[in-house]
Amino acid sequence: MDSGHLRNLVKNPCGNDQFNHWEIIENGGSMWRVEEMPGDCGYDFPDSSILTYFVTSFEICLKEQTIDLVSEGYTEEILDSVQPKIEVQDWFSGRKDCGCNYELHVSLLNGNLEPVNEFKAEPVNLDPDNEDCIWRKVSHAFEDYGPGVRFVRIQHGGQDTKFWDGWFGVRVTNTSVVVHS
Repeated sequence: MDSGHLRNLVKNPCGNDQFNHWEIIENGGSMWRVEEMPGDCGYDFPDSSILTYFVTSFEICLKEQTIDLVSEGYTEEILDSVQPKIEVQDWFSGRKDCGCNYELHVSLLNGNLEPVNEFKAEPVNLDPDNEDCIWRKVSHAFEDYGPGVRFVRIQHGGQDTKFWDGWFGVRVTNTSVVVHS
């Protein structure tokens, strides 16, 4: 399919609509917040049309979104026989003055919301004293995942590493789930 027809199935991927469509799993410290780019001690995003991001605090913050592939227009027959590639992308960054941790866990679920296939990114520790904490993309493509997939659940988040009160943790934005049919 032409990439012009691909659509992001994640609703509210950048926080333009605060936390609508997201379920907060962990809301530690000063809790999740939405901020405008580039933010205090932050970095410009590579795509200037992305104006906001979600930011974590000094205790673990995790949020998730579950996408119903059938309600998005993908038939059970196509999902089971063709098993179209499902590509997930997420962007994260740190601050120039405080380290942070980032994690990403993506599950392909059956109709009973049980895992059929999973991807868990290696946890990332960003330290501004030793590296550039600019926006980075993590991606994974699911292929040949077997029949029964009906949902995609994406969970991400993290926290800062200095336990500073406020919003000094990892920043996430532009999350996407695309089905290549």
